[in-house]
Amino acid sequence: MRRSRAPITTTARTGATALALLLAASGCSLVGGDDDSSSSASADRVVLVTHDSFVLPEELEKKFEVESGLDLVVRSSGDAGSLTNKLVLTKDDPTGDVAFGVDNTFASRALDEGVFAPVDVTLPAGAEKFALPAGTTDGADLVPIDNGNVCVNVDTTWFADKGLTPPTSLDDLVDPAYRDLMVTPGATTSSPGLAFLLATIAKYGDGWQDWWTKLMANGAEITAGWSDAYEVDFTQGGGDGDRPIVVSYDSSPAFTIADDGTSTTTALLDTCFTQVEYAGVLAGASNTRGAQELVQFLLAPEVQAALPESMYVFPVAQGTPLPADWASYAVQPTAPLSVPAADITAHREDWLREWSDVTSR
Repeated sequence: MRRSRAPITTTARTGATALALLLAASGCSLVGGDDDSSSSASADRVVLVTHDSFVLPEELEKKFEVESGLDLVVRSSGDAGSLTNKLVLTKDDPTGDVAFGVDNTFASRALDEGVFAPVDVTLPAGAEKFALPAGTTDGADLVPIDNGNVCVNVDTTWFADKGLTPPTSLDDLVDPAYRDLMVTPGATTSSPGLAFLLATIAKYGDGWQDWWTKLMANGAEITAGWSDAYEVDFTQGGGDGDRPIVVSYDSSPAFTIADDGTSTTTALLDTCFTQVEYAGVLAGASNTRGAQELVQFLLAPEVQAALPESMYVFPVAQGTPLPADWASYAVQPTAPLSVPAADITAHREDWLREWSDVTSR
């Protein structure tokens, strides 16, 4: 769901171009770079198609290979939106056996297009609450693997050094006091960007376009993806960024720990929208047995325990131990903003067009 690097930082003026490419690709987000699209047919391997941010410790990948007797081949396909779009475009000749990384903002698109097949796995305790609503899958299955919340993050150290009060809400972000201080990944090119758009729709209803108009007039910057927003433009992202407000994740403050053991950032928990990442067996997979085994392996206790530090997300398995810093700084919202899955399915493309229009003016 995250950490997918886009090569070029964009501004709001690129929104119309991004949307044109988006619609030309017949989906809700841009197709990522080309990967090896040769046949995955082999009884000796299983091919995982995923987003650029998929990372597991090498020892876990080796563990799967030893236990299954299969070689694990990983092919990346951009951010979650790019991944979904590529899965749809290749559904009649899939480039792998398993897909991981389609999230709840894009799941209905993949399912409606018949990308996934049924899967028979055992969910760990707690995972069922992250499953898609009943009736969504129409015979196919997407299995919840991890979750997290997209939230506005603030560099509290920057505001303290300037003697300024940091924002605490979405309403604050359109206040002239915060002009030219915010950066967000775009909704048409980034899954966290889309999640943030959905958060504002949940918050403001029919008034969300007016809020975005005010936000853009207040100097907000839009980038192609999360990595450019956080790692390049955000003041605590490790680069030379000059924007102390960024759209990131509820787990992000656990990775900005100062020498004194406190975090230099905070997530605004009233701005959050929940993302869930799924795995599924691809319809037409060459190695369905291996695909089933891999999906089940992603739910194994050792894999679930590795997710926080490997991919900065929360496991779906109840009782999975978390890193020490997460207890203090990776705080999840108790009442995140939400949009019903049916509404996302019905209105996603229209919302993206309208968002692009607003942010391109």
